[in-house]
Amino acid sequence: MTHTTPSTDPSTEEDRAELVAHLAQEQGARIAVAESLTAGRISSMLGRGEAASEWYRGGVVAYDEDVKFRVLGVTPGPVVTDSCAREMAEGVRRLLEADVALGITGVGGPGPQEDRPAGTVHLAVATREGTRSVEALLPGEPPEVVAEATALALDELVRTLRGADAG
Repeated sequence: MTHTTPSTDPSTEEDRAELVAHLAQEQGARIAVAESLTAGRISSMLGRGEAASEWYRGGVVAYDEDVKFRVLGVTPGPVVTDSCAREMAEGVRRLLEADVALGITGVGGPGPQEDRPAGTVHLAVATREGTRSVEALLPGEPPEVVAEATALALDELVRTLRGADAG
């Protein structure tokens, strides 16, 4: 089997996931995700990555807030927040013994949730060095918000694996 280096400027979810796969393999990094808004879409993309069994630890789809609280150790309270995304990332990193973990929560729409507008996304990436987070307001109908949130999450994993995280 030949191995090609993925594009450094990926344009599709598949390209982004392949770049995560390439970087994770290159660094020997183990990746995990905790998803709410994206409901397993990120995990599905990562699981298709080259040699995923070597670097992808797995994911937790914590769509219901009780799963966030009981499984991931998120502090009970509002779940469309920066702190929830951070605690999701840190919780799945511990639970699955990953080097790099991502947590994502938000409001897909069509209406608001917890007084946050549709399209609100909170994501965080946790590593040994610390946790950093991103907030975005994405336009579109629910399927478009989920697709854009997935792309944003994969981009943040790439950024972290490239060492651009602030910790």
